[in-house]
Amino acid sequence: MQKTIVLMLAFCSLGACTSSLKKPIVIGHRGAKGHAAENTLPSVREALALGVDAIEIDVFRCATGELVVFHDKTLEKLTNATGAIEQLPLDSIQKITVLGQAPIPTLEEVLDEINGRVVLNIELKGSQTALPTHALLQRYFERETLTPNDILISSFDWEELKIFFQNNTKVPIAVLTEDDPLDALPIAQQLKAVAINPDYRTLNKNNVKKIQAAGYKIYPWTVNAPADIEKLKSLGVDGIITDYPERVFP
Repeated sequence: MQKTIVLMLAFCSLGACTSSLKKPIVIGHRGAKGHAAENTLPSVREALALGVDAIEIDVFRCATGELVVFHDKTLEKLTNATGAIEQLPLDSIQKITVLGQAPIPTLEEVLDEINGRVVLNIELKGSQTALPTHALLQRYFERETLTPNDILISSFDWEELKIFFQNNTKVPIAVLTEDDPLDALPIAQQLKAVAINPDYRTLNKNNVKKIQAAGYKIYPWTVNAPADIEKLKSLGVDGIITDYPERVFP
């Protein structure tokens, strides 16, 4: 699916379009996590090669203020280093590799790698990430190398989403939730969100219908089993976040 179609149908403004996609868009989880070390440039490149419509990544603010792309608060699980990523300076982080495969990139490096070819879903994973993310994106918008519709901001931390929205009302927002997705409707309305991104296991025909009737897209995470992918297609979700993008394509 071409990016222009994605922007028109998947990330349109709240109320500006209806949920009319016959096929869900494909969102590569942490790049293409099933094929390369997650949240790294090789993972992003693999997702692009697989033909995704969008790529989801996670960001933390490190000790020197830069935004780095990583999922866990601590380094032990995914690297051979230890400690909290938010407490390390960038020069130390850049020496660490994920699963022994590739370095931890900055958000700026990921933005440059994608270069607007697909939508980038930036999940505000760490604390105090909303303002620096807004500031970095503004530089790209001012240079006209990206537009707000090239980005989707999401987070489980709804306070960070509020901070981002207070500073930027043009970049689309998706509300992440682990609980009943219907409980996310009030905050979605407050933030003028375009989507709710729920745990796929919480979805059924009833809540999918209600969420879409309220004007929101549904991009469930993280859907990898072929049977689950087919079930979600039958429910009519608008997109699927997956480690294995090729499994969503017919």
